[in-house]
This record gives sequence, C-alpha cells and structure tokens, in this order.
Amino acid sequence: MANRLSRLEFQVMDALWDRGQLSIREIQEEIPARKTPAYTTVQTTVYRMEAKGILRRVRKVGNFHVFEAAITRETAQRSVVDDLLGYFGGRGHLLMAHLVKSGKLSLSDVREAEKLLKGHRRRGE
Repeated sequence: MANRLSRLEFQVMDALWDRGQLSIREIQEEIPARKTPAYTTVQTTVYRMEAKGILRRVRKVGNFHVFEAAITRETAQRSVVDDLLGYFGGRGHLLMAHLVKSGKLSLSDVREAEKLLKGHRRRGE
C-alpha cells in the first residue's frame, strides 16, 4: 500500500472490517462518540479512500452509497509496521528494545513472537 492511512482512515476501515458493508452515515456512527467528525468530513475521507483503492463502493441504496473494505486489516497493519521499522533503520531489535523499555511489550508477547519465529523457520521462510 503506497499511502499511509491517517487516524480517521483507520477508524473508517475499522468500521468496515468489523461490520462489513456500510453507508457513510453508518461509518460515522461507528467512530467513537467523543471523536466523531462531521458527516461531510467522513464523506470526503471515504471518497478519497475510494480514489486510492482502499475501499470500494458496492451499491447505491436510495440517495446513499454503500462501501466495503478493499484491503485487509492485515495489509494495513503490515504497512504501518513496515513504516515504523523504517524509522528504526529497518532494525527490528531497536524497535523491540523501545517496546520493552516503554512497557508495551510483555513477556507473553515475546513468547508468542518466539513461537511465530520457530514456525517461520520450520517452513523455511
């Protein structure tokens, strides 16, 4: 994915990933109440995301359009992590050290990562 998603774009996508096909009004209603942007802001964001191929219009019902995600949550998350790794010079251990120091990485997280690495190694990837 060439474009990084903004916070609002991630909120839009979270609504679509969680609920499936939604109208702009329904997307707006899914955004947390204290941070809910104006309808026109969500509408503009959705149309821009459609132009970027992040979501797609699936049908028109009356006067409104219904949209669905065109990318997976995993694809979007992978893009964010790749960008983040870039800030650490592509060196995963520096990112891991930061997460440990900040208290955002637990021992159970490390054990889970270790399992993934062992599985990855067994498959020869």
